[in-house]
Amino acid sequence: MPQTYIEYNFIVNPLQPGTEILIAQLGLVNFESFVETETGVQAYIQKVDWSEGILNDIQILQSNEFEITHLKTEIAQVNWNKEWEKNFQPVEVTKECALRAPFHEPFNVKYELIIEPKMSFGTGHHETTFMMLQFILENEFSEKKVMDMGCGTAVLAILAEMRGASKIDAVDIDEWCFENSVENVERNNCKSISVFQGVASFLENKKYDVLIANINRNILLQDMEAYSKNLIKGGELYLSGFYKEDLPLITDTCNKLGLEFVENKERNNWIAAKFYKK
Repeated sequence: MPQTYIEYNFIVNPLQPGTEILIAQLGLVNFESFVETETGVQAYIQKVDWSEGILNDIQILQSNEFEITHLKTEIAQVNWNKEWEKNFQPVEVTKECALRAPFHEPFNVKYELIIEPKMSFGTGHHETTFMMLQFILENEFSEKKVMDMGCGTAVLAILAEMRGASKIDAVDIDEWCFENSVENVERNNCKSISVFQGVASFLENKKYDVLIANINRNILLQDMEAYSKNLIKGGELYLSGFYKEDLPLITDTCNKLGLEFVENKERNNWIAAKFYKK
C-alpha cells in the first residue's frame, strides 16, 4: 500500500566517513532507505515514524568534525515497489550466477536468485553485495553452518544455501528487511534459512562455520568481537560495506581478535575481505 515519506537531503563535509556515520545513526531512529549522492545522502522515513525532534539524538549532527546541512521534504504517496521495478535491472555475477526480479525473464543458470526489488539493501547492484556473492561462489559452503548478519534481502543467505550450506541464520535490525528476507527465502524455495529481526546480541551462545556481514564500517568495528567469539576455530569471516582506506583499520581490529586476513576484493573503492579464525 502506498506510504507517505519524509525525505531529508543531507549535504555532508567531509563526505567520508561523514555519510557512512550519518546513515548508521539515522538507521537507529527508523530511517529505512538511503541514497548516497555526490554531496551527501538522501534519507527516507515513513511519516508515521517521523517526529519533530527526530534528529535531536543524531550525534554526528552535533560534531565539530563535520559540517552537515539538510533540507526536509514530504514526499507524496508513492507505490515504492513500482518505482523500484522501473529501474531494477538483472545482475549477472558470473556465467553460473545471476539475480533477477520475478518480472524478469529466467536466466537458466546454475544459481539463479529471484529477489523482489523492494527498499531492502541487497539486490546485487551495489559493489559490496556483488563482491560478497563472488566470495560465496568461490569458496566452499557445503554442510557449513552460516550466519548472514545484516541480511537485507537475504540474497547472500540464499546463495549460501544454493552452495550447499546446511543451516543459515539471516538477521537484520530493520523490520522492512526482515519481511523482505522472509519473502525472498520463500520465493527461492529455501529450506535451510531461518530469518530473524535483531542485532549482534542474537549471536550469543551460538557457533558458526561461516559468518557474513555486509553492513558498514562502524557497525562492523562495533560488533567484531561478537563475530569472532561466535566463529568456530578455523571458521571464515566475510566482511564488506567499507572503503579501501578503511581496510587497515578493519584488518587491525580483526587481528587483535584472532582473525587472520586472507584476501580482499575491490570494486570502485569498495572492499570485501575474507578472514580466518585462528
